[in-house]
Amino acid sequence: MTTIAVDCMGGDHGPSVTLVACKAFLQNHEEARLILVGLPQSLAAFSHPRATLVEATEVVGMDDPIEVALRRKKDSSMRVAVQQVKNGTAAAAVSAGNTGALMAISRYLLKTVEGIERPAIAAQIPNAKGGATTVLDMGANVDCSAEHLLQFAVLGSALVSVLSGNVAPTVGLLNIGEEAIKGTETIKKAGQLLRAAGDSGDICFYGNVEGNDIFKGTADIVVCDGFVGNVALKTMEGLATMINEILKREFSRNILTKIAALISYPVLMALKQRVDHRRYNGGPLLGLRGLVFKSHGSADAIAFEHALARAYDAARHNLLDRIQTRMARAAPLLTRADIPPSEAKGVDSVFAALQ
Repeated sequence: MTTIAVDCMGGDHGPSVTLVACKAFLQNHEEARLILVGLPQSLAAFSHPRATLVEATEVVGMDDPIEVALRRKKDSSMRVAVQQVKNGTAAAAVSAGNTGALMAISRYLLKTVEGIERPAIAAQIPNAKGGATTVLDMGANVDCSAEHLLQFAVLGSALVSVLSGNVAPTVGLLNIGEEAIKGTETIKKAGQLLRAAGDSGDICFYGNVEGNDIFKGTADIVVCDGFVGNVALKTMEGLATMINEILKREFSRNILTKIAALISYPVLMALKQRVDHRRYNGGPLLGLRGLVFKSHGSADAIAFEHALARAYDAARHNLLDRIQTRMARAAPLLTRADIPPSEAKGVDSVFAALQ
């Protein structure tokens, strides 16, 4: 049995979505167990032979500052769920809650692997080649240094090599143009670090890529800060919503459009399914010494079930151990003397104060 801890209170909808998803997940995965963490009154009605209920007395709000989540709400459902991973009771934790809080709590409890300052959320976005482009960070770190982007490139390379068997996945740096002279000073410096890592054979650096390259599949991995990555993710979600609305509208118009829609229905349904962001919900927080998966805060029951399934598959296939083995090879790159650690600021300063 593989056990997953679930923050049932997190996200925009809380138990009304997470409990429905948990029930469906258990029905579809006979070798899985769940630890459901939440307020007692919210979990009281849930019952399943492969589910254990663990009480928490607090909830991290979607608008709670990181400092509140870390220092004041020490018995939150989010923290208790991650604690199950630290204790070894669960193989992974899943939450749809406050992204910054989840990153900070996970980092505080589980710690990061050597050479990694901040964990990053990785997500797979469908591309025109029939596969998916792995993009990170998708929202855990809004303000990133060039060194962080290098670390994300190494993390992404480790993830993709483990999942696909590709020992040298290509890495693209998201920018406003392909030329090395473009972008902010942080992006330019990140480009220099990534090119140096590519020249030394530590990663396979493709070069700068633009937003449309994510969907083209130009590079296997695209690295960016969490602000840009989250915007890209929400853009994909908007595309899926637009396609769904077009289908509804065309099927409700005159007889000619209904006939045309019926003829093209298989193609339109395939496209709709391909870009349905719910199927890609649930991204791992890479760089931690434990498995934590982040679901979209607005996820419905179908999307949250996919997040649970991703965490389950990752734990069942020993993703963490395999990534850490791959990361060990990159340790010399990440700990080189000429790549200084970034200055503590923002979430780092809050985190440092708790040490």
